Amino acid sequence: MKKITSFALITLLYLTATAFKDFKSILRILDAKKQVAIVLKKQILIDAAWAMKQKPITVTASFSPRSAGGKHDFFSEADYFWPDPKNPDGPYINRDGLTNPDNFLDHRKAMVRFSKIIGSLASAYKITGDEKYVKQAIVHFKAWFINPETLMNPNLLFAQAVKGKFTGRNYGIIDTIHLMEVAQGALVMEGAKSFDKKTVEGVKKWFADYILWLNTSKPGIQEKTVKNNHATCWAMQVASFAKLCDDNNMLDSIKNNLKTNLLPNQMATDGSFPLEMARTKPYGYSIFNLDAMTMLCQILSSPKDNLWNFETPDGKSIRKGINYLYPYIADKSKWPLKPDVMYWENWPVAQPFLVFGANAYQQQNWFETWKKLDHNPQVEEVIRNLPIRNPLIWL
Repeated sequence: MKKITSFALITLLYLTATAFKDFKSILRILDAKKQVAIVLKKQILIDAAWAMKQKPITVTASFSPRSAGGKHDFFSEADYFWPDPKNPDGPYINRDGLTNPDNFLDHRKAMVRFSKIIGSLASAYKITGDEKYVKQAIVHFKAWFINPETLMNPNLLFAQAVKGKFTGRNYGIIDTIHLMEVAQGALVMEGAKSFDKKTVEGVKKWFADYILWLNTSKPGIQEKTVKNNHATCWAMQVASFAKLCDDNNMLDSIKNNLKTNLLPNQMATDGSFPLEMARTKPYGYSIFNLDAMTMLCQILSSPKDNLWNFETPDGKSIRKGINYLYPYIADKSKWPLKPDVMYWENWPVAQPFLVFGANAYQQQNWFETWKKLDHNPQVEEVIRNLPIRNPLIWL
């Protein structure tokens, strides 16, 4: 038997250690869903217990006299528009980044509540397999999408209106990002015995009709072509709804949009988002846009077309975006710009880009940071800009 030289032994040990590291990495990939479930299980079951007691509240439960729409139309008012001190009864004026607390918010709150209910029930069903969560979700699905007395019309013609100027604006389409976890919840639960075929078809028809409106209406087309986070959020929600409806042509179109438009035109070569950095709330908006682009990767990636690995010719990628922002999430005091004009103290929370990025790129430090942050924020502005609060249903 030949003697093993010191060099050969060191090489063998190195290769063994490398292989072991790779093996551990594979284990972590298989374990991602389990790790998230361990972190969130207690909160999921608490939230689901609450959701089991809730009755549906849809857009028909409240109405604003300022709405130009009808009983079944979603209505909201633009956040940053205020009465003009020089003309109090005249058209509202813009104060970027400053939210008007007197706006009509009932429909937005009802939609966020709906999202919370379905996200919680779908998460609990995924953990336990208990059909009671599906049965409760069906009650809410029917109320919002099927029952003629309470359903919401599948359009956003009257969202983010501005008194004296607009009965609705394309920017209001961002309000339905809170239907993403509703759609994903339906996707997670549609295989359950309790989820009857007629209800599944009714839910999918509503989302298919809304996808059509988002792609053919004047506000929908305008929102798709905006240059900042609004276009990202248009794409993110259309991708989510198309996934539920198994609309592969639409999914391919959104993939192409991300590769040829959103990523190359919104990201700088250092991974930042200049249009968000120029706002009065650059920190919050940078987080928000990165979350949205990350969700596009999570929703659209396939073994044949893994968007996590996509890179533009000049080196822009989702990984570069996370690498740019992560140090300021781990330590906000390092943020190079002025603090946001509102809600500076309320960010970050358990951002989706951390957990999905950690899973995609096997970055345990990102995951550990996500674990430490707030998973159950209560500030309305934070919740409004955090449509993904139930990551387990997306894994």
